[in-house]
Amino acid sequence: FLTDPKIKKIYSVFKKNISDLKKTKDYSAAISGGPDSLSLAFLLKCYSIETSKKVQYYHVDHGLRKNSGIEAQNAKLILKKLNINLNILKWFGKKPKSNLQSTARKKRYDLIYKSMSINKINILFFGHNLDDLIENFFLRLTRGSGLDGIVSFNSKITINEKGMLIVRPLINIEKEDLLYITKKVFGYYIQDISNNNINFKRVRIRNIITKLKDEGFDYTK
Repeated sequence: FLTDPKIKKIYSVFKKNISDLKKTKDYSAAISGGPDSLSLAFLLKCYSIETSKKVQYYHVDHGLRKNSGIEAQNAKLILKKLNINLNILKWFGKKPKSNLQSTARKKRYDLIYKSMSINKINILFFGHNLDDLIENFFLRLTRGSGLDGIVSFNSKITINEKGMLIVRPLINIEKEDLLYITKKVFGYYIQDISNNNINFKRVRIRNIITKLKDEGFDYTK
């Protein structure tokens, strides 16, 4: 797949973004099954082959949708195409009726961090991309964040409150490019129906951004 000029160019950007981690032996990655994270899995697999790195891949089944278990197994099956073993972590127990997205996000992190600690891994990769960065910028603006808060998501490598390195190697790559990789490599990805639910603020912000782009206010500007 790296013979494709577009994929090869994205892989070059990916490698440049994680050049500071060359001396680190083991990585882990959060894989939702969407186009962003599947692209991340592909790029990390290429990198692990090239550098002999070991990577643990994690997917959290929140159990919030009726077919979430099936989606998790589909993601596991499709990643076997690249000889990737996807570890599925399940969220058991009562689910909240309010602040669902933020609570689910925290639970996802907690489950992954726990497994990382067991495996003695301190680096976690996410598939956050340029579209996520722009959305986060507007979200934090609406919450009244100061300048530091507004720009904090922009960092490719940060340290969280648990002392773990959070790596976002796709943060300067557009979602459209990651979708291209996923279609070429896998021909399939999980579509999260919550991305169309306007009850979530992030979705409403996304719709506003789309309208701004239609008015000529693109990502470059």
